[in-house]
Amino acid sequence: MTTPIERLAGLVIGSVESVAPDEIRVLIDLDAPHATALNTGVPSAFPRLNGYVLIPNEAGATVGYISWIGIERSPYPKRSGLKDFGLIDLPFPLRKMTISPLGTLTTRRPDKSAAPLFELHRGVAAFPSVGDQVLIPSHEQVQAIVGANEPDRRVQLGTSPMAGHAPVLVDPDKIFGRHLAVLGNTGSGKSCTVAGLLRWSLGAADRQLKDGQLPNARFIVLDPNGEYARAFEDMGDRARVYRPGDAENPFVLPAWLWNSHEWSAVTNAQPGTQRPLLTQALRNLRAGRVVREPAHTKIVRQLRLYRTKLNAFRADGSGASFTGFPGNRNAGQTLQNLSTVLQSYIALVPAGPQQQGLQTIINEVDQAVARRIWNNGNGFNDFAVTDFDPIVPLCDAAEQRFPAVSEESTSGEDLPLPFDITQLADTIDDLSADNTGNANVANFVSFLTLRIRSLLADQNLRSVVAPEDEVDLESWLDDYIGADDASNGQIAIIDLSLVPSSVTHIVIAVLGRLIFEALQRYRGLHEDGKALPTVLVLEEAHTFVRRGSRDDQDNMSASVLCREAFERIAREGRKFGLGLVLSSQRPSELSPTILAQCNTFLLHRIVNDSDQDLVRRLVPDNVGGLLRELPSLPSRQAILLGWATPIPVLVEISELPATQRPLSDDPDFWDVWSRKAARSIDWEEMTSDWVGDGDDD
Repeated sequence: MTTPIERLAGLVIGSVESVAPDEIRVLIDLDAPHATALNTGVPSAFPRLNGYVLIPNEAGATVGYISWIGIERSPYPKRSGLKDFGLIDLPFPLRKMTISPLGTLTTRRPDKSAAPLFELHRGVAAFPSVGDQVLIPSHEQVQAIVGANEPDRRVQLGTSPMAGHAPVLVDPDKIFGRHLAVLGNTGSGKSCTVAGLLRWSLGAADRQLKDGQLPNARFIVLDPNGEYARAFEDMGDRARVYRPGDAENPFVLPAWLWNSHEWSAVTNAQPGTQRPLLTQALRNLRAGRVVREPAHTKIVRQLRLYRTKLNAFRADGSGASFTGFPGNRNAGQTLQNLSTVLQSYIALVPAGPQQQGLQTIINEVDQAVARRIWNNGNGFNDFAVTDFDPIVPLCDAAEQRFPAVSEESTSGEDLPLPFDITQLADTIDDLSADNTGNANVANFVSFLTLRIRSLLADQNLRSVVAPEDEVDLESWLDDYIGADDASNGQIAIIDLSLVPSSVTHIVIAVLGRLIFEALQRYRGLHEDGKALPTVLVLEEAHTFVRRGSRDDQDNMSASVLCREAFERIAREGRKFGLGLVLSSQRPSELSPTILAQCNTFLLHRIVNDSDQDLVRRLVPDNVGGLLRELPSLPSRQAILLGWATPIPVLVEISELPATQRPLSDDPDFWDVWSRKAARSIDWEEMTSDWVGDGDDD
């Protein structure tokens, strides 16, 4: 029977030769294992790059990973017997290695009778000294290093090939609560990792529950390539898939859910004239005002509008709003516009008192303008309050001659109140005609309405933003974020592959904003301010949240709006229970703001130099050497680092069955060429579906 000291001595493989904060050089003993260690309880490969060693000290043991192994020539032989250094001898090969300190391994006992448990803490409590012994860790210590025995780590990602294939587990609160980035080149296994992470998380929750209960979990996958539907087919009603035009679960994002900024971005509305008209049209439609109102309703509204403006002039004690430039010009143009607008309405009302009331106002306004105008109509002298006083009571009298028009409650242009999107372009046309008599302005606005009508003419988009069946906000949130107690399933997959590419950015921006605002309001209405944990997965993130540029500062494009929506989620989502999972093959193109808010990374194979440089800057200097393996990582292997793990760990991701993998396989060129795999073509059927003729039969 061996004593503890003897067992400890059997694990010694060398001694410290030099120490630096980020690098410790070790001289390996002559009798240390050359390929396989048999003294750790189970056969272990040693020495091996990215393996682990221990250096005992007063705080426990410093954990280091092996970053370099080599042979150096000694000028004299190192012998275990007599030190006969006086003898002439040839240079003697000595094995050496470099290790990078990662953390400190300590022990604790839950109670006196229990066996000691190992715990890993990030950071080095005490650096070793020259001559200290270096040990190969036991199987139990290796498992503690990769976190296999920690109770909060409930979701297994895979195993660690560098730690005797010990299981690698993560705490869902850490990996989802502070955002996760899954990065790697095409074909490295990113999509399978994301799909597996969702399945394994739900599986871990299933094992925790009893009596057939299902997890109260919410995963929302924004899938621009249509990859994930197959991955969760076997889960039945626990995963719901929404596609544009789908008969059973159509993806809808009604236009009334879009705010004014999103409409401005998708229509490219210019700030001078188009954007204010678009905003006013949205406000009117959300307030329930129809576009083709009776003439008397429009007239009364115009009378009230200009009466308010004239009263503002009368109430201005300083006179700054109607004297001096540009006050006198603004007052003159206001009166001219009132005359022009009322003149355009006279023909819409029958001859009689109504028409006479309007004509009286026009005459009084024209006289006031004639008194102040000069320079052939190009300028105005200062106005006086007496110019406006007679006009206001005339507006009151004219209004009394028309049927009563109720004062409708006003609505903000951004409130999610339903309205008929087909009236938006007509409403803007009417507002343009009512508020200006300028043909050039009307032509400029016509470009905006043409873009709106063109968007709605696309059948694929129309089915999304203007669905035939009515949708209310409550049912929309129920479908896409999840019902109470997750009774309609834990995973919502939104297949965006058939959404026109010209509006994909804005669709994803609206989805992200709505999910964030819903969870924000949930916490605000909850009695004790508790959040609703939800995970939002964004595939192909580099396409939708690209790095910004200086030109974006004054630009309200769809891509800028999309990036800003997800930057806000990355910064503030954690407070409201919204975790973000980004999957990307080009990390260097991602928004730095979003990447900086991701606290955990799963790094698959990355070959591009700029992407590697960016990733190296995300990790501490003393573990940067681990990332040199990124270009050569095989499929399914990844480096886990960040908040969810005390030290970076090389993980072999658990393999999914073929039926549970996303549709991201490489194309089978040779099998198709050699007719081993059939590929029949029916262009007619596809064309019919493409142009929207599929329902004509």
